[in-house]
Amino acid sequence: MKAATGTRLTADIAFEGGGKRQGYIRLPLSTHDSAYGFVPIPVVVIAGAPGPTTLLTAGNHGDEYEGEVALANLARALSPDDIAGRLVILPALNLPAALAGRRVSPIDGGNLNRAFPGDPAGGATAQIAWYVERVLMPLCDVACDLHSGGSSLHYLPSTVIPHWADPARFRRSLALVWAFAAPHAYVLDEPEADAPTLLGAAARGGKLFLGTELGGSGTLGAATLAVAEGGLRRLLGHLGHLPEAAAESPPVRILRVGGADYFVHADDDGVAEPLVELGEDVAAGQPAARIHTPEKPWAEPVTLRFARAGMVLCRRAPARVKRGDCLFHLGTDSPWPEPA
Repeated sequence: MKAATGTRLTADIAFEGGGKRQGYIRLPLSTHDSAYGFVPIPVVVIAGAPGPTTLLTAGNHGDEYEGEVALANLARALSPDDIAGRLVILPALNLPAALAGRRVSPIDGGNLNRAFPGDPAGGATAQIAWYVERVLMPLCDVACDLHSGGSSLHYLPSTVIPHWADPARFRRSLALVWAFAAPHAYVLDEPEADAPTLLGAAARGGKLFLGTELGGSGTLGAATLAVAEGGLRRLLGHLGHLPEAAAESPPVRILRVGGADYFVHADDDGVAEPLVELGEDVAAGQPAARIHTPEKPWAEPVTLRFARAGMVLCRRAPARVKRGDCLFHLGTDSPWPEPA
């Protein structure tokens, strides 16, 4: 298959047509060890009866494992006879980072979810971003990008959507949240026109978008994997891909995440002692953490406080911190009801 105009990446399978195909999107990479090599980004296309197209991605950050495993399991399990429409599945979108178990690419240090819209003549990360935005995104009606907290953060299992200015688009996004039915969801401000994330790419393409944050700490747990796999099945049922998958969804607590006052950052280096737990409701001014300096045991620890009330949606995993590290972020209960 020929590469899309202006990009060096090529796919060795067709995106059009029925059936199930698996192969690679090839990112050419010339190194000392492999002069004419390529990075083989795995892709599975499953197309059944006529219907919509959904893009399913994980491994955008390579140390976020729930989505990678859930999509790999889904890709093996489904056949064209099972579905309506088309699924384009990429369980390890940023393959170099996924193989390294790192948030960023070991090839160029690039953070894929800060690289959109990308550059077909740029480094490896910029080229992947460009291919997603310019080749894959136009194929789909909905994009679902599965994340977790990675090595440095841990989230309550959550879905993520933006608060679209268009009320109809926002209602359709809320319906995705209720269908996936992770225990929590949070709503971000609508992305800016030049947002460098996959959400930004979906916004520029006029697509619906659902993201997730499913656990983290650089681990994979049975409970969070179950949330991912059950949520995917319910989402695909809602979208019409799996008519038999429609089922009653568990309740979801929908939260809003806003500006800087929702976050607590370390203001010094040291060891962070958390004073609250995930899921805890906190008050403005409540102590959040103490920063200790064991290398100076005579120094009093510094107490950090929450700037506002809310629920602890995310916390840092490693105890050793540097000034500027995010320790917590909150969510506040939203006014948005379940769609009719």
